[in-house]
Amino acid sequence: MSAKPSGVLPDQALEAAFEAGWIRAGRALEPGQIQPASLDLRLGRKVWRLRASFLPGPGRTVADRLGDNIVMHALDLDDGAVLETGCVYLAELEESLELPADLTAAANPKSSTGRLDVFTRVIGDGSTAFDQLPAGYKGPLYVEISPRTFSVLARPGDRLTQLRLRRGEHAPLRSITLSVDVLNGGGPAGWRARRHSPLVDLSGVGAHEAARFWEPLYAEDGRIVLDPGEFYILASREAVSVPVDEAAEMAPVALEIGEFRAHYAGFFDPGFGVAEAGGAGSRAVLEVRGRDVPFILDHGQAVARLVYEPMAGGVRQPYGAAGSNYQAQGLKLSKHFKS
Repeated sequence: MSAKPSGVLPDQALEAAFEAGWIRAGRALEPGQIQPASLDLRLGRKVWRLRASFLPGPGRTVADRLGDNIVMHALDLDDGAVLETGCVYLAELEESLELPADLTAAANPKSSTGRLDVFTRVIGDGSTAFDQLPAGYKGPLYVEISPRTFSVLARPGDRLTQLRLRRGEHAPLRSITLSVDVLNGGGPAGWRARRHSPLVDLSGVGAHEAARFWEPLYAEDGRIVLDPGEFYILASREAVSVPVDEAAEMAPVALEIGEFRAHYAGFFDPGFGVAEAGGAGSRAVLEVRGRDVPFILDHGQAVARLVYEPMAGGVRQPYGAAGSNYQAQGLKLSKHFKS
């Protein structure tokens, strides 16, 4: 018998995984929840406000740790609940896993989540690392949520994070370096988030006036200055494309550059930026937070890497083929804001 192909599981394999019980949920999957190379995870009902972030560690469940004087209070999302800026929450997810021994899982914030400056990380029972579930993992899933700039209104079923299943070792095919575009054809170099903005409703697609949350940022002499603790939306100078038989993930260009973080949401699906799927000219949007000291970004300065890896099979529908919020994007805010 031939070995099963290694790589990231495509959409049709994710559907089969749900039918086989490797992915479990209390109710049926929703339209659009399965992406070309990932599964959107849905918030459940229960949320806990935490004193601090934590990992359960080997041999301990998340439920065990919630009794360790970590929880400040509990919330029920049924009627909606506000998750406030600067606080750390843990939410149960509707999906759980019962993976076979040859599959691992990795999580990442959805693109819209990253562009709202909502920091998320997935954990499971026994986790020793965030956003990583080991081969054969069986158990519930939870997501840590920390809004950094905008407080958000959350409800059951909201999708903040996504999961990839992978067979075999993570085997990068190649990587490309992305640089920042601060000229943008004479338009804004980017957007800087306004402090003390109104609430963002996570289900409110196209429902928010951008000017109440963002201010345009313009370059002077081909450069911008990142202020410590401020959040920016910028775009890559390069057009990006991901072939339909590959997946990609954004990574830091160099860990030793510690003055800014250039991305929160890193998954790029097969077909992103591909002309045949309507994506010609797509740029990578960069979710940037300044750290520690003011830092100058020059036009064309390297800020991130895009790492490509193989798919473990063909996708039924490439990214953008049935419409998307971010195909053919330039400098674009999250889908929650009016164009």
